[in-house]
Amino acid sequence: MAQLKGQAGGGRGAAIGFRLLALLVGIYFVSNGVQKSAWFTDSSLLAERLNAWVQNAAPGVRWYIETVARPGVPLFARLLPLVELSTGAALILGFWTRLAAALAFLMVVNLHFARGSFYEWAFLIDGAGLPVLGSLLALALGGSRLPLSVSKS
Repeated sequence: MAQLKGQAGGGRGAAIGFRLLALLVGIYFVSNGVQKSAWFTDSSLLAERLNAWVQNAAPGVRWYIETVARPGVPLFARLLPLVELSTGAALILGFWTRLAAALAFLMVVNLHFARGSFYEWAFLIDGAGLPVLGSLLALALGGSRLPLSVSKS
């Protein structure tokens, strides 16, 4: 099947578009990681967020926070900013873009679930919601062999 000029998935324009998307989403993740850098030394900051989220949480979310997130606060408080910084750097540099985007997608879904965002209409207009998830999914599916990338896989 012949591709149309400028069609998504083909051509230099699409590759440059994906590369710019990876760069901008990478900057977003580095910024989030820097904002959470205090969590490396003070895990109570994450614990406070979880305590706020669990107050009005749906039953499934409440179970998740109480069973998975709270017991793991000392680990997650250090892991989350580290993953955000690493993912951001990988996307900016174009290093394993598809893998970094796929892992970041799972992390963002996890965070939105823990916040209970999927149960709120506001999620549909939250700039950190669908636009970030959509960008990460697009990069995970089509972000290989991008120009100006460290790796071409």
